[in-house]
Formats: sequence, structure tokens, C-alpha cells
Amino acid sequence: MGYQEHKHHVPVIVNCAVVIISGSRTEQTDESGKYLMSRLKECGNNVTAYSIIKNDASAIIDTIDKVFKDGSTQAIITSGGTGASHMDITIETVSPLLAKKMDGFGELFRNLTYQEIGTGSILSRAMAGIIEGKVIISLPGSLEAVKLAMENIIIPELSHLVREASR
Repeated sequence: MGYQEHKHHVPVIVNCAVVIISGSRTEQTDESGKYLMSRLKECGNNVTAYSIIKNDASAIIDTIDKVFKDGSTQAIITSGGTGASHMDITIETVSPLLAKKMDGFGELFRNLTYQEIGTGSILSRAMAGIIEGKVIISLPGSLEAVKLAMENIIIPELSHLVREASR
């Protein structure tokens, strides 16, 4: 089956969780999380969970485990902790959990980011992958980065990713 044929067999609604990884954000100041939830819902998807957690490996692993064990969540979108500082541990924490890494996501995101901001795009370690048949996408914390990923990659491909991950 080709790419276009696959697109005809994707789920219409995807159940997604939004996880913000930050040492400073609160529900009041979390623009990225609000945007993610709003756009997911506007596109007809469900938001099954929303949380803000610290840059802590145990908190990240526990949250991913809890969300996916609910049985209904098909994808988690995280925001934060993907940069190059010593506090940014999302990628190091999530990577060992992956059954498959979707390298094209990070490559495309960095290419789009380069078109927007130039060589600073090399600091992004955004990624996507599959954990036990479920999709996880890890984005930077900035609202502009989240918008770029949502509009240019996630919204067009989320259903397709979920279908392929669950097969």
C-alpha cells in the first residue's frame, strides 16, 4: 500500500496527552501547552491528559507510563527539555524507552527551524518515536517551535503516525 492509500485508513480522531517539561512553567504561564491542546481539539482530536512536570527523569518516565497505561491515549506530545543545556534531559530520558525512533521527524523539524531562525536550529534535539505501539513526540518548549511543528508536521501526519505505530 502506498503513502496516499495509507492516508485513507488513518484514525479520524487521535487521543493525545500533552506533557510540559519545565522547571518554571505553571498552568497560567504555559502558552505552549495551551496552544497544543487548542490545536489538537480544533483538528478534531481528544486531549486525554495534560500535565506540567519538572525536568526530572523519574517524573518523565512515570508520566509517560501512567498516560500510556490508561489504555486510550495513542500519542503523547511533550514540550520542553530538548535543548543543549545540562538541565535538558527529555531526550536522554525518552530515547531508551523507544522501540522505534522516527528520525525523519527531527530532521524535518530542524530543517524547518533552520528556514525560520538559521543555524541556531542545531541546538534543537526534537524527536519522535514509538513506545509499545504508541507515538511520542518531544518538542522544544518555545511557543514558536511548537507552532512550527504542529502546523507543518504533526497536524498533517499525526493520524498516519498513530496508524503505523499501532500496526
